[in-house]
Amino acid sequence: MVMKVLVVGGGGREHALAWKISQSPLVDKMWCAPGNAGMASIAECVDIKAEDIGALADFASRNRVDLTVVGPEAPLVAGIADAFREKGLTLFGPDREAALMEGSKHFAKQLMLEAGVPTGRAEAFTDYDAAVDCVRRGSPPYVVKADGLAAGKGVVVAQDDRAAYEALRACFLEKRFGEAGNKVLIEEFLSGQEVSVLTFVDGEEILPLAPAQDYKRVGDGDTGPNTGGMGSYSPVPLMSDEDYRRVVEEILRPTARAMAARGMHYRGILYAGLILTGEGPKVLEFNVRFGDPETQAVLPRLKSDIVPAMLATVQGGLSGVSLEWSEEPCVTVVVASGGYPGDYRRGLVIEGLEEAGSVEGVTVFHAGTRLGP
Repeated sequence: MVMKVLVVGGGGREHALAWKISQSPLVDKMWCAPGNAGMASIAECVDIKAEDIGALADFASRNRVDLTVVGPEAPLVAGIADAFREKGLTLFGPDREAALMEGSKHFAKQLMLEAGVPTGRAEAFTDYDAAVDCVRRGSPPYVVKADGLAAGKGVVVAQDDRAAYEALRACFLEKRFGEAGNKVLIEEFLSGQEVSVLTFVDGEEILPLAPAQDYKRVGDGDTGPNTGGMGSYSPVPLMSDEDYRRVVEEILRPTARAMAARGMHYRGILYAGLILTGEGPKVLEFNVRFGDPETQAVLPRLKSDIVPAMLATVQGGLSGVSLEWSEEPCVTVVVASGGYPGDYRRGLVIEGLEEAGSVEGVTVFHAGTRLGP
């Protein structure tokens, strides 16, 4: 069997996915849309934005793509899986309803409560005054979350009432996150170390990946504002085998079963953002795609071909699939333009990539780059 694959996205996560997929003997041809300068060395990049679902579906149909793998969350939440399946195309990723696990933090919280999955207490608000009153009645720290997609920047850990009010104003009054901030969750602050565990989900069965830990704050020493992620590593020494077992049996498996019981068509990757508390692992958030930058730290450790696992996921046959992992650790360091995640300069020339890539054990993944003149 020789396959044609389309990878949707242009970030570091998508480069890592394309890099791993390109190693499969099952893959004969690969496109990336829109891709980036690094992905251009292993695939053909096409100028279609990740959010242009119609154009992507037409391209996949016209080129008889056998498997489409979606990197970013926005197309999944917008229903790219539904559009592809209506055309009889195979896509790795959940449909629009199932993608609400990331598209609405309130939806995910409700499903967790139904399934008995350990997570923090939370209240949802669509009214600014009611949310302010909740803060007045409580005691800090608070976790204030925009309900919808906010590019990893819609969560604020408020150490005092003033910071909580500022976060609520940003969502409700300033509309900093648009419609994503029309509903806000005020959540219990949980103390502990954060880890991430991803799993393939084929509708009912799961196949977990190795854990990773990422660092979201922009500054050294885990300081400054949150970003989409500044670094990660795998495995996670602070996570015991018992912690991992509990994550699989008390969080991932019950969540997959609860989604199936609701009739949700979840065939893709489920990302559990977790915190290891004194009471055991609890869920901070779910995402419906591979993590970024966790993927860049996890996939280099995967010795198995990833494509059979992806096919088994979309075909509902994960029960007979296993994964083999390297014992070697992997660390990802993100290099970003000065000023990120605020205002920062774009279009700057990046130097030293060839030199870095020539170092033994180093792989350079590109994120949002383009080839210069």
